[in-house]
Amino acid sequence: MRAVGSSNLAIRFTDTCDIRLTVTGNGCDKYPAKQHARKVASKLRATAGLIYLVGQPTINLDDSDQPQPFRQRRYFYYLCGADEPDCYLTYDIQNDLLTLYVPDFDLHRAIWMGPTLTVDDALDRFDVDRACYQASLQPDLVSWVNRYNRAAPIYALHDTQVPTIPGTGLYVDDRRLLPAMDAARVIKDEYEIRMIRRANEVSGLAHRRVLENVLKMSNETQIEGSFLNTCVSNGAKNQAYAIIAASGPNAATLHYVKNNESLAGRQLVCLDAGAEWNCYASDVTRTFPLGGDWPSQNARDIYHIVEEMQEECIKAVRKGVRFRDIQELAHVIAIKGLQGLGVLRNGAVDEIRQSGASSVFFPHGLGHHVGLEVHDVSEQPITAVQRSPRRHHWEFIPAASHPSSALSVPLLEEGMVVTVEPGIYFSELALANARKQPLGQYIDFEEAAKYICVGGVRIEDDILVTGTGYENLTTAPKGAAMLEIIRRGIDK
Repeated sequence: MRAVGSSNLAIRFTDTCDIRLTVTGNGCDKYPAKQHARKVASKLRATAGLIYLVGQPTINLDDSDQPQPFRQRRYFYYLCGADEPDCYLTYDIQNDLLTLYVPDFDLHRAIWMGPTLTVDDALDRFDVDRACYQASLQPDLVSWVNRYNRAAPIYALHDTQVPTIPGTGLYVDDRRLLPAMDAARVIKDEYEIRMIRRANEVSGLAHRRVLENVLKMSNETQIEGSFLNTCVSNGAKNQAYAIIAASGPNAATLHYVKNNESLAGRQLVCLDAGAEWNCYASDVTRTFPLGGDWPSQNARDIYHIVEEMQEECIKAVRKGVRFRDIQELAHVIAIKGLQGLGVLRNGAVDEIRQSGASSVFFPHGLGHHVGLEVHDVSEQPITAVQRSPRRHHWEFIPAASHPSSALSVPLLEEGMVVTVEPGIYFSELALANARKQPLGQYIDFEEAAKYICVGGVRIEDDILVTGTGYENLTTAPKGAAMLEIIRRGIDK
């Protein structure tokens, strides 16, 4: 900041100033671990106690001397930002002291694998108060227990992660930490949003590259390979989840991951793929034709219905809104669209929705939280009717059997990042099952069978809830822009 120097300049409290601070060095953009630790303590409503977390250990594959691919435990990462194996962490709530324990120096490992993480490295790289070698962990725990444990507990995520201290009867709480961390992780801070945004930027590049070259590809495997190549080349070595490159009828399988079939004779590809950046996920789906235009009127019609579902649902995102209400909007649009095609029949929109018939074609939730996990944690899923933290996103969604005003569902809050991912699928298994149900009276099965070759259409973006509405973090092309990129590939 430049000094004004000697002058008679008078600054009044009513004046506005543009103050800019430039910071040099490595510590200006550390992962906000200390901020997260305090946030978790706040969610625990605890003024004392020791949070104890175990990082992911190095584990060899069964019957092998090769280690399993390393993936840091996300709760551990949330409180330190250390994507390193064999670490431990403690946070002394009363003394506001965050300590990271790194593996003891191992000369053999250093010679074979390169320099190991030192305590000085850890202090420089991570937003912690102390960094120690693992040899200090047990003495530090004993010291804390002797001083504080009668009045304050050790907080652990699970009973399997409670430290072992011989000769002591530990006061342990292994029930409250997990829900407290789930609650803390729901609202993303500025750093986390930047990581998710960057993950989406890389995913956008990879989706674009697939579109540019898809007409030269002959197998789903090449689509997966192209996506991975772009991600790795741009610094995102890990995927947030297994890539789904589903062509034709395979697109009706929600989590199809074989990605090994020929594209010959297929109309569409549903590519659900998202890069990970510094342990933060993106979740992006695009469905596109294997040609310069829609291969059939049926494919075009289903795409446009899903496109309308997504556009209208994204517009409805804002703080204070029930996400489940937005999900119901998606079902209403789907029902009206399928009625227009003659696939749904014999009832008004509300009647068909109450029957559950729309869930035959749109069987999953509209979306979920995104963060350190692609299906990120929360106190309560955003589409839940009751408290159930571990319900999976890909559950089958029943009919709307209760008025929305009576539903005990969470509201969207500023700082949440959620997906909006409507889809319409024509699954032979789902249709065969629907024939046996009362809801089958609302489905024209002969008409629905005409869309089996289309498979399914899903479009998915990652949406940040802001103070004034929303921001779409996803940059992958879709709609008309997507088609134009494919067409340009024809001339290459």
